[in-house]
Amino acid sequence: MTGRSMHAAAVILALCCAGAPRCWAAAPVLEFHAPASATDPKTPALLRDLAGRLLPVYEEHDPDRYLANLSALQMAVGDYPAADASRRDLRQHVHAADAARPIGRPLIFDLYAKAKAVEAEQHIPFARAFATAYAERIPALSDLNAYSATGLLETPVSVLQQEVQQSFDQLRANDTISADQAINLIWTYLAYEAYRDFAPLVAPLDSEEDQRRYSTDQDVRIETREGVTLAAVMVRPKSPAKPLPALLEFTIYESPNLAKEYAAHGYVGVVAFTRGVRVAPDHVVPYQHDGDDARAVIDWIARQTWSDGRVAMVGDGYSGFTAWAAAKQAPPALKAITTANATAPGIDFPMEGNIPQNSGYRWSLYVTHPDPADALSFYDDALWRTLNEKWYRSGKRYRDLGLIYGRPDPYFLRWLNHPSYDRFWQTMIPYAKEFAKLDLPVLTISGYFAGSAPGALYYFNEQMRHDPHADHTLLIGPYDNGVIARGALGTMQGYSVDGTALIDLRALRYQWLDFILKDAAKPALLTDRINFEVMGTNEWHHAAALADLATSSLRFYLDGANAAADGAHRLSQHQPPKRAYVAQSVKLTDRSDAAWVPQTDLVSKSLAIHNNVIFTSDPLKKPAEFSGYFSGRLDFRVNKMDVDLNITLFELLPNGDYVRLFKPAYEFRASYTRDRVHRHLLETGVHQQVKFTSERMTSRLLQTGSRLVVVIGVNKRPDREINYGTDQDVSEESIADGRIPLKIRWYGASYIEIPVRR
Repeated sequence: MTGRSMHAAAVILALCCAGAPRCWAAAPVLEFHAPASATDPKTPALLRDLAGRLLPVYEEHDPDRYLANLSALQMAVGDYPAADASRRDLRQHVHAADAARPIGRPLIFDLYAKAKAVEAEQHIPFARAFATAYAERIPALSDLNAYSATGLLETPVSVLQQEVQQSFDQLRANDTISADQAINLIWTYLAYEAYRDFAPLVAPLDSEEDQRRYSTDQDVRIETREGVTLAAVMVRPKSPAKPLPALLEFTIYESPNLAKEYAAHGYVGVVAFTRGVRVAPDHVVPYQHDGDDARAVIDWIARQTWSDGRVAMVGDGYSGFTAWAAAKQAPPALKAITTANATAPGIDFPMEGNIPQNSGYRWSLYVTHPDPADALSFYDDALWRTLNEKWYRSGKRYRDLGLIYGRPDPYFLRWLNHPSYDRFWQTMIPYAKEFAKLDLPVLTISGYFAGSAPGALYYFNEQMRHDPHADHTLLIGPYDNGVIARGALGTMQGYSVDGTALIDLRALRYQWLDFILKDAAKPALLTDRINFEVMGTNEWHHAAALADLATSSLRFYLDGANAAADGAHRLSQHQPPKRAYVAQSVKLTDRSDAAWVPQTDLVSKSLAIHNNVIFTSDPLKKPAEFSGYFSGRLDFRVNKMDVDLNITLFELLPNGDYVRLFKPAYEFRASYTRDRVHRHLLETGVHQQVKFTSERMTSRLLQTGSRLVVVIGVNKRPDREINYGTDQDVSEESIADGRIPLKIRWYGASYIEIPVRR
C-alpha cells in the first residue's frame, strides 16, 4: 500500500463511524447475531434487516447527524433514491460549515448514493451510473480537493473488509446490539459495500481526470555535468498556466505518485531518482553521489519555462537525507527544505552510535539490485531473523555476514571500512562549520519513537550549534517513522497518544511550504523554533532553544546497594559510597540467546532482562516535565578495551505499567562517546569515566508517585555487530576474541541526568 493509500485508508476508516448517533429518546437494544465473515452470503440480508428494524425508531436532535445517519439506514435497506435525497439535503444544510472540512469526508457516500439511485431510477448499469455521478462532482472540485477525493476512492477494498470483520468479531460474543453500535456497524459495512462495487471503475475515471488537470511527463531525462543520466517524473497543473515554484523529492525508491500530490497543492511536482534507478538498475550507489545529482536536478528545474526559479525539497527518510545532501552543494534555486526523520548516513544508518546494524546489509541488497526477488525478500522478516541467528551462532566475523547469506555486498563492506564518522561520511551531508553556511528555511519533523530520530535531530542540533540564528524549525511528538505516510496513530504499541498530537503532519508540511513560498500564514502550531508535544499533558509546548526546554535537572545515581526482589537496583538522588558498585558479567561466546528479540511494546507490565542491569528510583514526590535529552556519566571498571552499550528509560506508573520514554534504546560504542570521528579505546582494569548525551529526545510529564527506571545493557545481539573488546577493527573480530567474559563494575558515581520543568 502506498503512502497516499495508507493515509486515505486511515481517513475512510474514521469516516465509517463519523455519523454515530448521540441522542435517542429511548435507545433500543436489538437482537443481532454477527455473521462469520464480511463475505458470508447471508451478511447483506442481516445488515438490511438490522437497518430495517432501526429505521422506524431512529431519532436524533442534531439535524446534520440525523440526515447523515438517515441516509446510511436508507442505503442499507436499499432505498437509494431516498438516501440520495437525504444526502442532498445534508449538503445544502451544511454547505458553509463543510467548506473547511476535508472534501472527501462526505463525498464517498454522496457518489455512491447518487450512482445507486440513478441505477434504480433510470435502469442503467451501475458502471454508467457511477461515471455519471463522478462527472457531476469531481471535475467541479479544486485540484487539491479532487486529489483528496480520488485518494479516498482508491482505498483498497481489503482495508474496509478487514474493518467489517473486526466489527463482527467484537460483536459475536453477544446476541444483542445497541442502537449506537448498530449505526456504527452499518456505516462500516456500507463503506465496504460501496468500495466493493465501485473499486473496478475508479482507475480509468481518475486517469481521465488527471489528464484534464495536469501536464505529466513520466520519463524525464536529466544530464549531470559528469554525463550521468538521471530519471525523473514531472507533474504540473494546467491551470493556472504561469511559472510556479517546484517541490522536489530526490529518492532511491520508486515513488512517482508524490509528484501529483505536489502538483495538487499548486506546485510543479518533480520526483527524481538516484542514478541507476529507472536508467541503469545495476549501478545504484546509495548516498555517495546524491548531493551532486540533486543539485543537477535543481539547476535543471530552474531553467524550465514552467519554473519560477524556486525549488523546495521535500523528503522522508532517505529522501530527507538527499535534501540535506543537496543543501550542502548550495544550489541558488534551492529555497527551502522540509524533511521527516531524515536519514543521516554514518550517524543513524547503517550504524547508530558507531554500531553497525544488520539492517544496513538487508537494505543495501534491496536498493542496489534490480531483481524483484530482492524486493520480496526485503520484507520477509522471518528470512532475516534466520540469517541473523545463523551468523550469530557461527561466531564468524561481522564482515562474513554476506558470505553466510551467499550474497556478499560491496556497499555494506565499504561502510564497514569506515567505522568512524570520517571523511567518507562527512562529504555526504553538511559537516561542522558547513552548517553555518546554509541560508535557507528548514522544517524538521521527527518523533520520540522514530528509529531515525537521531539522524533528524543531528541535522537540527548541528545547525543550531554552528548557527544559533538559523531559520530551522523542529516539530517533534509521540510519532514513529511512518507518521507522514500513514498518519499519526491514536494507539501505538499499547500506548494511548494524546489527542492533541493527532494532527495531519502531511498537511502541516504543505502549510509551512505555502508560508515560505506563497506568502501564506505561518502554521499556528509552529510558533517557535522548537515545537514539542508533552506526553501526558495533551499540550504542545514551544521554545526558542534547547536550553529553554527545561528549567532545571534531576540527577540519579546508580546505587548498587539493596537490590530489590525483582533484581532491580536503586536509582538514588544521593551519591552512594564511592566504593559501592554493581557487578555485571556477559559471556561473549554464549549463543543460547540467538532467538532473543527485544521488547517492542511502549507499555508493558514487566521488563525483560538481557545482558542488562535495572535501576529504579523512589516514587516522585511531585510531577516533573521531562523534556529534552538525558545525559550522564558512567563511572566503571572493565576488563576490555571497548564495549557497546544501550540505555533505555521508563516511567514506572503507580499502577505497575512501564512506559517507554523513547524508542528504540540509545545505543553507543564506548570508544566513540568522546568523539564520533576518532576512536578512544578504554583502559582495561582501570577505574575510568565516560560522559555522554543521548541522541534521542523525549518529553513527558512524569506523574507524582511514578518511578524513573534506567536500564543499562551490553549490546550483544544477533542483529548487530558484536564488540568483543579488543583493539582491532571490530568487524574483523570473531567469537575467538571473546573467550574471556566481559566484566564491568558500575560504580556509584555513575549517574543519569534528566532535564525537567516543574
